[in-house]
Amino acid sequence: MWMPPMQNQSWVSEFILLGFSRDSTSNRILFVAFFLLYLSAVLGNGLIATLICLDVHLHTPMYFFLCILSLLDMSYVTTTVPQMLVHLLSQSQTISFAGCWLQMFVFGALGLTECIFFVVMAYDRYIAICYPLRYTVILNWNLCTRLAAGSCACGFFFSLIHTFLTMQLPYCGPNMVNHYFCEGPSVRSLACMDTHLIEIMDLAISVFMVSVPLFLIVASYIRIVQSILKIKSIKGRCKAFSTCASHLTVVSLFYAPATYIYMRPNSSYSPDKDKQISLFYNVFTALLNPVVYSLRNKDIKGAFLKVMGWSRGTSELGFRRGLGHNIH
Repeated sequence: MWMPPMQNQSWVSEFILLGFSRDSTSNRILFVAFFLLYLSAVLGNGLIATLICLDVHLHTPMYFFLCILSLLDMSYVTTTVPQMLVHLLSQSQTISFAGCWLQMFVFGALGLTECIFFVVMAYDRYIAICYPLRYTVILNWNLCTRLAAGSCACGFFFSLIHTFLTMQLPYCGPNMVNHYFCEGPSVRSLACMDTHLIEIMDLAISVFMVSVPLFLIVASYIRIVQSILKIKSIKGRCKAFSTCASHLTVVSLFYAPATYIYMRPNSSYSPDKDKQISLFYNVFTALLNPVVYSLRNKDIKGAFLKVMGWSRGTSELGFRRGLGHNIH
């Protein structure tokens, strides 16, 4: 067996996260910037989840999935950013071996769950546009719950494998991780043994968990476009295309940088570049999701006005539109 003996699992008891800068002035500026980004992401996603829970007219499969996506984004960004904020103002930038293991596992689990969940949301749009009259029959609450639970189970299972393979490597020094959190490729580059085999295994997991969902999303939208092109009116086509624009935007922002980070060998590892790219699928995606999904969504805006007591009659918004035209 290629795995090192358990007693030689690691000679490192903690890691040092180098972050973005060692200059105190720059760190204070970065703290303010990332704190505002983090606060905006949490408040934005929290607001969407709260509105969906409070307004019974948003208790449909599409908004159920959007609520879960918001909760995933809140958890996702909270896994890394709070610790990064502490390190920006603290003299100590250390994280224990166990803490690094846990952060890597939870971050990976939430990220992989989101990868799969984008497929579920694409399937929701596919049913809504291609089979609008059977939407609630096909996507019943039992199926919606199973799809959500299955996405989480797959994400946590494959993240456990990825984390186990990385943390079982021997780490005998140095222990300085050139990143702002314990990301797999960054930590693995410190291992004092040949990681070629584990890279291949990790790449296989990444291909399965990134390429397969992306292929399914593309396949769903090919069928969606075919259905949209059958619509005779230009206004109807534009309305149908706008239904999917939000989802495609978020998917692109998430998959492009994640694919670059995880589907390439360690030989092309670039610490400074990777830190910047990881911000897109970690921080900015969580920040932009509420913006993309709510600014052009009349149901979400109507629910907000209703909760704030600024509008009357907005409770009728949800069911007066076709199920295939929920996002405008």
